[in-house]
Amino acid sequence: MGHHVAILMATRNGDRFLVQQLETIASQEAAELELWISDDGSADRTPRILERLGKSWERGKVHVQDGPRTGFAENFRSLIVSTASNADYFAFCDQDDIWEEGKLAAALSWLSSQDAGRPSLFCTRTRLIDESGETIGYSPLFRREPCFRNAIVQSIAGGNTMVMNRAAFTAVQAASRRAAFVSHDWWCYQVVTGIGGTVHYSPTPGLGYRQHGANLVGDNSTWRARYDRVRRIAAGRFRDWNTINIKALEQIADMLTDDARQVLADFKQSREGSIGNRLAALRRSGAHRQRTVEQTMLYLACAMGKL
Repeated sequence: MGHHVAILMATRNGDRFLVQQLETIASQEAAELELWISDDGSADRTPRILERLGKSWERGKVHVQDGPRTGFAENFRSLIVSTASNADYFAFCDQDDIWEEGKLAAALSWLSSQDAGRPSLFCTRTRLIDESGETIGYSPLFRREPCFRNAIVQSIAGGNTMVMNRAAFTAVQAASRRAAFVSHDWWCYQVVTGIGGTVHYSPTPGLGYRQHGANLVGDNSTWRARYDRVRRIAAGRFRDWNTINIKALEQIADMLTDDARQVLADFKQSREGSIGNRLAALRRSGAHRQRTVEQTMLYLACAMGKL
């Protein structure tokens, strides 16, 4: 494929799996794979691995920078705002995954069929793997069409699956210079749909998402996972995330479509006033999650004042 792809990778103490991840990236089909890496203060062998990478990588240029050391979201945000590439496409990458053969090929096939002037983002389901790389499950399969009304209350795909065209990345970069966010994947979904772009969610897993320690997610469809979501709602964590998202989206309001601005305004009203007014505003906004049981929990959170 004659495509130039910039890959944005955030690292921190990732020496156990980083080399294997880099090998799966190197096997992807593309004319040029340019690496932009932000290391967030690694104290293991990661800096040495990256130093060797800069000398041995033959697929394109390698750019390594120091991260802000204020968490993964800010590390990715620093990458987004500082990446200065003339690539055709831009992909996010975690340090410990395994990219499936053909991951980039599938993304670039769809993206190259879209109007280059319209922001477009490709994302996928993931295959969950354990520390040894064995399959232990899959992320939820979503069937409803991606849109801003969904993005305002739900992130449907990991950033590690995302590939976007230059128009989408340029918009995300401009938005990220103005506002902080909860997570880069959710933010990209909100920005691209909010400005009238297109998001394509593929049910075919694009990578093995390694589960270990702090990043263990499991199957979101289990009753345990549903209980955990209810517990987070009750504790106010979902409301905290929404507060951050609303503030960020208001900071880029001039970039949003008229429809997205109205959805945002209605959703904001669904967090204020009497229970009746809150529920009416949520219904008016059209905000929705992908599954019926999750939509029920969304209205429950609204009724509880936890939205």
